[in-house]
Amino acid sequence: MTYGSRLRAQITAPGTTPLIGVYDMYSASIAAEHYDGMFVSGFGFAASYYGLPDIGFIAWPDMLAFVQRLRGAFPRHHLLVDIDDGYVDPEVACHMVQSLERAGASGVILEDQKRPRRCGHADGKLVLPLEEYLEKLELVLATRKDLLVVARTDATEEDDILRRAQALAATDADVVLVDGVRSVEWIQRVREVVAGKPLLFNQIAGGKSPRLSLTELADLGVDVAIYSTPCLFAAHRAVDTALAELHLADGRLPAAEADAIGVKESTELLARNITRHHPVPTAREGAGV
Repeated sequence: MTYGSRLRAQITAPGTTPLIGVYDMYSASIAAEHYDGMFVSGFGFAASYYGLPDIGFIAWPDMLAFVQRLRGAFPRHHLLVDIDDGYVDPEVACHMVQSLERAGASGVILEDQKRPRRCGHADGKLVLPLEEYLEKLELVLATRKDLLVVARTDATEEDDILRRAQALAATDADVVLVDGVRSVEWIQRVREVVAGKPLLFNQIAGGKSPRLSLTELADLGVDVAIYSTPCLFAAHRAVDTALAELHLADGRLPAAEADAIGVKESTELLARNITRHHPVPTAREGAGV
């Protein structure tokens, strides 16, 4: 199976598929220990690669190179990639989709924002005219071979949210995302409007959407959940705490504890990114026959 068809099959299976937002190779290495699917978060990548907020600074060659490195280290994980608005022009969006599919991405999310863009849970978002977005989306859908495509709207007005969600569900996009959904009631309303089309829900700490478990999301008819920033925000807190403690200790490293991360643990984690490429032994090979 191709990467796109594998993710498509996973999403259409019962339950809600979780995809964990990663922002660099190290966070992805840790996420791979716990989940079989990753979300290549634009928020996290902008923060990690540029040290800038997620308001449109990402250049498509940088994102493509990151995905190539991810696929090289994680040959069996799902990789859903945030490509924002397709980097403005439909031609660039199509080129990026072709390039990502060749690089081994499982799917992409294409939004209907116009520049200057914002994080999906921020105020001040502006959206393209629906017909203009649909034209770009249709070109992307015609370009992809088997890549999974998530159609995303960032509309904020209630009538426009439902109008756009219904229009996105009527396309050949595989999944629909309404970002920044503010309540369970609105998840239910969007679910009704998109009918049988798979639905994606985006959770981000401090964002506008309610915090819901995978069981709760499955009960609401949500097929896939992306967690944009758990790695990034956890790293922020952990690094800040560690450096504050180091400063208070006059630069003396803390005594090693039983569950501490040191050179050995870090090296073992990263070494697994090499061994994942080794062929899985058959039962006959495993028995040493």
